[in-house]
Amino acid sequence: MLIVDDLHAGYGASEVLVGTSLAVKQGAVVALIGANGAGKTTTMRAISGVLRPSHGRVLLDGKEVQGLDASRIARLGLAHSPEGRKVFGPLSVEDNLLLGAYGRLPKFLGFKAGAQADLDRVYELFPRLKDRARQASGTLSGGEQQMLAIGRALMARPKVMLLDEPSMGLAPVIVQEVFRTIRRLKEEGITLLLVEQFAKSALEVADHAYVMERGRIAVEGTPDELRRNERVLAAYLG
Repeated sequence: MLIVDDLHAGYGASEVLVGTSLAVKQGAVVALIGANGAGKTTTMRAISGVLRPSHGRVLLDGKEVQGLDASRIARLGLAHSPEGRKVFGPLSVEDNLLLGAYGRLPKFLGFKAGAQADLDRVYELFPRLKDRARQASGTLSGGEQQMLAIGRALMARPKVMLLDEPSMGLAPVIVQEVFRTIRRLKEEGITLLLVEQFAKSALEVADHAYVMERGRIAVEGTPDELRRNERVLAAYLG
């Protein structure tokens, strides 16, 4: 469903990705782990079009999308829940969610009605968001904003969903709730690429995992294989 082949990208004269390659099968959860500064978030931005790669290919459901605008890639079926959540603070919770469906629904007549089933699904997944539907998103807690960011991505009905550091800055009890949500999305067959600072938690939900070092993939395998890898164990799971 998603193939990244020899991807190079960076910021100005600084190249961060130097030949990153990975693949995500349909219905799988794939974890991308590594130290801070390894290039994980840059990989996500380059895949979703927020950052334009300088070299390499990104294939979404068989179609090359590298070089396309982020809005176009989103319409083709990729949803990106970014690091730091990036909710629109002055807008209500429900308006943030509706923005997630903007690319696939009529822009005027029937927009809200067309999105209702998806709103109901998100509210069932995150009851707290339903309770705060009219509340300004900027007044939510960090955990609630993360729920909102995930829900907004789901509103797009994506073929592939990118989740970048969903546990960042959250209390341990909220982190557990976030990972329960990821497990449920996995059970529903959502295709997911997950960047996560807590490697142990990521491997518990992943079908396959990649370890990134200095802008390229250093190790890959099943979670069990990575848990037995002495290099991975010492660096990330010790």
